[in-house]
Amino acid sequence: MRPTEGFQLLATAPEGMTRLRKLIFSLAVMGKLVPQEQTDEPARVLLQEIRTEKNRRIATGTIKAEKPSTEIDDKEKPYSLPANWEWVRFGNVSINRDGERVPVSSADREKRAKLYDYYGASGVIDKIDGYLFDKTLLLIGEDGANLINRSTPIAFLATGKYWVNNHAHVVDATHDVVMQYLCLFINAISLEPYVTGTAQPKMNQAKLNDIVVALPPIKEQSRIVAKVDELMRLCDELENRGRLEAEQHARLTATLFDALAASESPHALAENWSRIAAHFDLLLDRPEAVDALERTILELAVRGLLLPVDERDGTTSRVDETATANAVEQADEATHDSLNVAPYEIPSSWSWIRFGEIMRDLRYGTSAKCDYKVDGIPVLRIPNLKNGRISTEDLKFGALTTQETARLALVPGDLLLIRSNGSATLVGSAALVREESRDFAFAGYLMRIRLREDVALSTYIMLALETEGVRAQIEGPIRSTSGVKNINSTEVSGLQFPLPPLETQCRIVDRVDDLRRLCADLRERLVARQACQTRFAEALVEQAASTAPLAAGRDDLAAAA
Repeated sequence: MRPTEGFQLLATAPEGMTRLRKLIFSLAVMGKLVPQEQTDEPARVLLQEIRTEKNRRIATGTIKAEKPSTEIDDKEKPYSLPANWEWVRFGNVSINRDGERVPVSSADREKRAKLYDYYGASGVIDKIDGYLFDKTLLLIGEDGANLINRSTPIAFLATGKYWVNNHAHVVDATHDVVMQYLCLFINAISLEPYVTGTAQPKMNQAKLNDIVVALPPIKEQSRIVAKVDELMRLCDELENRGRLEAEQHARLTATLFDALAASESPHALAENWSRIAAHFDLLLDRPEAVDALERTILELAVRGLLLPVDERDGTTSRVDETATANAVEQADEATHDSLNVAPYEIPSSWSWIRFGEIMRDLRYGTSAKCDYKVDGIPVLRIPNLKNGRISTEDLKFGALTTQETARLALVPGDLLLIRSNGSATLVGSAALVREESRDFAFAGYLMRIRLREDVALSTYIMLALETEGVRAQIEGPIRSTSGVKNINSTEVSGLQFPLPPLETQCRIVDRVDDLRRLCADLRERLVARQACQTRFAEALVEQAASTAPLAAGRDDLAAAA
């Protein structure tokens, strides 16, 4: 397989473009991105030029004399260099200008005009009315988590007139191309050996100057910088095309699955499914598409379309002795007034109901302070609700009164629902209480719903609460107080969804569980395939790069783009 195909595989793999960029930078600073030229002056000649120029500037008082650097030990050299390259300390080939930085507080900046870029550790963070520098310089983040996780480039070139605070090192050089090469070198390597602190990572000036740099001849630096710039532009093009393809795929699957979920009859469902089945391998080729299919399964389940016709019906679902098919219209018309008309048809033995009609009890949790070391009973909190289940890994305890303990005691089959959270998508999400959480209490941001077992199966209600129709009803009335989203008991009680006969609910839950297991298996296989694709592509491209410089790298990437 040609490197072109390897680039295509890598570009379409998860985080593939990030890996491809990292690979290009790594190859560049190892001398494997562009060919070496016999006529290039060795890097030692450049080193002598830099020393001479820095000594001249020290003599004229332009810069200060630096502390002598230590010799580079062989253990500090991570790989062998091409001929004419040299291992050097960062401080020996750069000029530090940190002393010219001036931090300005955000409060003071607010009082000043917004004219020039104001730089911090991660780039431009504000504007200000003055500038400290008026030439292109290299800025390197001095502190922050990005020194470790590298979610954005840690080194970047600042141009024009600008201001820099004390969270970014300011670096100059005797040659512009050296500064450009140092920028890509810092972005290519791990800085962890030079970082101190874990909670607040920091790379001080001494550590920065100690970094061991692989220095090529100056003409080769020019070729490397030009090649990297060229390949980064092609990576951007590949990434944009990949993003567009992903968006188009998502729209396609959403359209087809929406049509499937909106099927009004078994015949329409069969027709819509045939269109998907014909292209199943193309549509379900990524985990996100399986997620969309799983959501569609839930929609079909509550419409009565997942089961054969003879299994959909049962004893007519009645929430009480006087309930009829128009139970929705008898509910509180002041709540969800626009939903008084059933959104779609359901089997004749099913009923449209309000959630409150099948509740035996709805109760908010305790406001008592809970902690890990309190001598009391376990109190479930929002972090204990995960993917519809109760997690007991991070329990806090509360010293509740006997009356509150009895009032809030959970039993298997209860539903815990999040009523207040900073994320609208979490508000209204629920978890099913099972035996391991019996007699636990629950916190005030949760509400407990205890169902009428004679008409409702808790596992079916859990499915109904996940459907798009119910989620729209939950998120519609959500209010926000100081950034916290809330829904109250009246709004939860007013949620509308179809209720099948009890025996049909059991069959639906079993069917959905079977299909979800298939979805989980398919999703796992797709994730494994993507991981394998990434490893294979990386190995292929690196092997091609290790045998010869990527002189044709542009052509390969261009073909992939």
